Amino acid sequence: MRCVSAGDAEIRNILITIAYDGSFYHGWQIQQNALTVQEIFQDALKKIIGYQPDIKGCSRTDSGVHANMYCISTKIEHRITNIRLKMALNRYLPDPIACLDIQDVPMDFHARYSAKGKEYIYKIWNDKTKNPFLYNYSLFYRYDMDIDMLKEASKAYIGCHDFTSFCTLDSRDKGDLRRTVKYFNIEKDGKMVIFTVAADGFLYNMVRIMTGTLLKINSGKLSYDSIDGILEKKDRKFAGPTAPAHGLYLNRVFYGDF
Repeated sequence: MRCVSAGDAEIRNILITIAYDGSFYHGWQIQQNALTVQEIFQDALKKIIGYQPDIKGCSRTDSGVHANMYCISTKIEHRITNIRLKMALNRYLPDPIACLDIQDVPMDFHARYSAKGKEYIYKIWNDKTKNPFLYNYSLFYRYDMDIDMLKEASKAYIGCHDFTSFCTLDSRDKGDLRRTVKYFNIEKDGKMVIFTVAADGFLYNMVRIMTGTLLKINSGKLSYDSIDGILEKKDRKFAGPTAPAHGLYLNRVFYGDF
């Protein structure tokens, strides 16, 4: 991999993978009056290399949303090795944020635009009694869940569809609102129910609205075969509510061969 010479150091593009507990932050992207993961990360990186490089995040997670795998690309001009940079970041980052991996990537690699797809999971604590250790990390849902019926209903999400009905429209979502969902899996492990969905891209609040719609189907307020019709209407008001942020995790980011 060729690096661009810059004085006595080299400019190189690196991919940094982190994980974080979103309970403490107002999402990834920097805001004027709220603490975000990006602000904390940038401050830690600046302490190590002595200046603030331009960083690119793979996604814009909302307040309270967690990440098991969040990817950042940045071009740095510094002789620190990736191993030492990882160690230094984990020293300066607070406990709710961890650096998992750092690797060199081509100079034209971009954490967001080079991604081929993402996988999210949504966790639901399904029991009559709430779990005091999971209230920031899963949705407490006390009603019985018909897993087989929900699996059948969720099949309608798979494929290429216009997901206008399943997004909160704002300035971030314009133009073509079609997305291709690769899979939507539902598993129950004891009292924890996990929805796992992968797609080539996601709209604002898409996974949370997909989840809220399935829970509305579970409650009997929508029929199990209603998702096709909701997709066709292309109108947010026909889908279910937006599930709370604290059950959502960015789980994986998929890239092609470098």
